[in-house]
Amino acid sequence: MNRLHVNKIIPFSSVDGPGNRMAIFLQGCNFNCLYCHNPETINLCNHCGVCVTHCPTNALSLREGRVIHQPELCIDCDTCINVCPHNSSPKVRSLSSEEILLQIESYVHFLSGITVSGGECTIQHRALIELFQSVKQHFPKLSCFIDTNGGVPLYTTSMEKFVSSFDKAMLDIKSWEKKSHLLLTGKDPSIVKKNLDFLLEEDKLFEIRTVIVPELEDHRRLVADISSYVAKKNPSIRYKLIRYRQIGVRQQVLQSYSPADEYMEDLSQIAKQNGLIDILII
Repeated sequence: MNRLHVNKIIPFSSVDGPGNRMAIFLQGCNFNCLYCHNPETINLCNHCGVCVTHCPTNALSLREGRVIHQPELCIDCDTCINVCPHNSSPKVRSLSSEEILLQIESYVHFLSGITVSGGECTIQHRALIELFQSVKQHFPKLSCFIDTNGGVPLYTTSMEKFVSSFDKAMLDIKSWEKKSHLLLTGKDPSIVKKNLDFLLEEDKLFEIRTVIVPELEDHRRLVADISSYVAKKNPSIRYKLIRYRQIGVRQQVLQSYSPADEYMEDLSQIAKQNGLIDILII
């Protein structure tokens, strides 16, 4: 049985797909974005113990070389996350699909579906196959979505079973040009673009999304490139333009500011003029 490394579960979310959804955030990411809003999900805990000495409620302890989290003592002050030198969290849980199903069952009458995010959820695709198949078996009315950075090749033969297990994907497109994508994420965008084409062809794409970080690149050109490309293939795909916010980001890695409403609206109009009909600013 495969188990999932889970950072947190939010019972109700209205921004992670259609309707009211349970959002499951997994631990571990293959990107290291400059503007990452939840950098504590990037790496697994290496049990260095730094967080243990800073915990104000003694909810953390070091036993036999491993950091142990006691949730009954935790006040969710996030001190452990703030002092972690490893972009991780000691509160990550290893959960089976059955354990997650029990949590879904508690809220199932209020849910439209589940969305698995991260970190980068596709890294744990083998365990996700089990989860999505179990959800379909026990709660057939719920849809299963993934939120992905597109850095894992979904178009390969080895991923066929995984792709067939989820209903739709929400794809982050950080940048369009290789140079800026490397700057933002440390990764080449070629796999992301191939995943975009693949998800469009398979009718598995619910939305694309781009975070707008002022002064990092020419966003008018970026939005124009992305929107014109997608509109030619399927103009009904939702394009979510996400304004950069300083909450949760690593100030020592990037210092920026939230773009003005007028700027975001200008970008929205560019996407609309290029043929997309469902554009959302958040």
